[in-house]
Amino acid sequence: MARRIWDEVSSDADGASRLATALGLPSVLARLLHQRGLRDPDAAQRFLDPSLAHLHDPFLLTDMGPAVARLHQAIERRERVMIHGDYDADGITSTAMLQRALEILGADVGHFVPDRMTDGYGLQPKTIEHLASLGARLIVSVDCGIRASEAARRALELGVDLIITDHHEPEVELPRAVAVINPKRPDCAYPEKMLAGAGVALKLVQALLKDHAAGAGALSSFIKMAAIGTMADVVPLVGENRVIAKFGLDALSRGPHGTGLEALLEESGLSGKRLDSFHVGFVLAPRLNAAGRMGHAGRAVDLLLSRGRDAESRAAARALAKELTDENTRRQESEAGMLLEARRMVEKDPEIGGHNMLVVASEGWHRGVVGIVASKLVESFWKPAIVLAIEDGVAHGSCRSIPAFDMLAALEANPDVFMKFGGHKQAAGVTVEVGRLPEMRRRLTEYANRKLEPGDLIPRLRIDAPLSLSEITGDVVQALSRLEPFGSANPKPIFRASPVELAQPPRVMKERHLSLIFRQGGRAFRGVAWRAAEREAYLSANRFGLDLAYSLDQNDFRGERVTELTVADVRAPDGETAA
Repeated sequence: MARRIWDEVSSDADGASRLATALGLPSVLARLLHQRGLRDPDAAQRFLDPSLAHLHDPFLLTDMGPAVARLHQAIERRERVMIHGDYDADGITSTAMLQRALEILGADVGHFVPDRMTDGYGLQPKTIEHLASLGARLIVSVDCGIRASEAARRALELGVDLIITDHHEPEVELPRAVAVINPKRPDCAYPEKMLAGAGVALKLVQALLKDHAAGAGALSSFIKMAAIGTMADVVPLVGENRVIAKFGLDALSRGPHGTGLEALLEESGLSGKRLDSFHVGFVLAPRLNAAGRMGHAGRAVDLLLSRGRDAESRAAARALAKELTDENTRRQESEAGMLLEARRMVEKDPEIGGHNMLVVASEGWHRGVVGIVASKLVESFWKPAIVLAIEDGVAHGSCRSIPAFDMLAALEANPDVFMKFGGHKQAAGVTVEVGRLPEMRRRLTEYANRKLEPGDLIPRLRIDAPLSLSEITGDVVQALSRLEPFGSANPKPIFRASPVELAQPPRVMKERHLSLIFRQGGRAFRGVAWRAAEREAYLSANRFGLDLAYSLDQNDFRGERVTELTVADVRAPDGETAA
């Protein structure tokens, strides 16, 4: 592990104590809630005990009424409805959810998911033309379309009605459509602004099924799909998103499931397990995303829509789920090769690695994987990174950043060097002519060199609270589990224990990780330090008086739940990072 600065979060002891008394909470849980802004007992209680009753009325979303009315009209008239999705897990689950809801209502409905390589991103005029040629009289976008004014104009010219549902930032002028549903619209008073695309699609499903006999009973089926999209899109897991994630995970863990989702869970080794945000973010979502990265995301939508219970349908679903696993394996292999090449470029070429921003490009790299590789470079070097795949004289790239650097501002400061670009402060996409790559690298690295200070390039570790190993009791673990599911805006707490010792020398696992036994005050716990095998010798020589930063995990071992530690960092007595 690279050296990191430990940032210990300050605490209002009196405020946390009042909260603990008001709600009867362990002091460590009250401290965490207070630190995260949940200082009012009612707000804290609402967070700890989310309820489906906390879901807002979907008709509070601007344009929800016209959207529902137009869809019911299409159903009554037997008009062809086409759902336009996106090729990531958020868009895939959104597409499947809305199509299933419309099928319940008897609609003539189908879907279209663009191909990353040939169709590009978002709602395009040529796609409107294609769907119109298939007989679509109404097109509904999910997880895209908020900036598709040109496509909306083409739909108007062709006499095709358009409903847009999205969660990305709108432009000043909205596309012309029957309805534009997006909580980020300036004129939308909806209380939850940070829904994922799947969250917006869920609200439309809620509204559509509000007076339908299947509405209440079907909610758990839809909310578990929305939970996958919500957690995959890394939106803040607070407010309504927390309700979606919490009850979606419960439904995913409990079942029953449709044929396709059942096959996906079986293929992922998750059947019958209590699922958490890790399982969604690192097991399920990568398989869904791999379909769009390495091939066509339509296969993932088809899998989630699979419902036949006969042997043939089940076999087809299992085969499709296996395809997604194979695609994910291919993605991992492609990613590993690209990352190795990219790291060599950074480490061997000072013109690349000697700046505050890393820009790497190569022919033969897979466009569907550049974003993941960029994220890995940021993790490894703690610098903003741009990774570009060169094809036919054009470089297609993904940008990822660190908290101290606004990537979108960097691109906006150099707009003329790109064919096109767009994104957010921490993630963006670019397209640039190959001949202009040296100029692009020079201008962006100069910009980053001016903006970033040396201290910005040292990763920081948030330490939430001190918690000695002797304080880890069953009651504390149970209380902390009430904070789940963890994710953006509600991270898993990191605790500090000091001094601790290693009860025995570290053991290397799978050539990359360390298995450790920590002991303090008569208590001992097993811990895992991921990707820290290179520190084995150092830790063996410095086993006493260690500073430990860790999170708590519950794992199943021989039929029992066992508390273990995940090592975030370890410092030797002199303050040097030890793992």
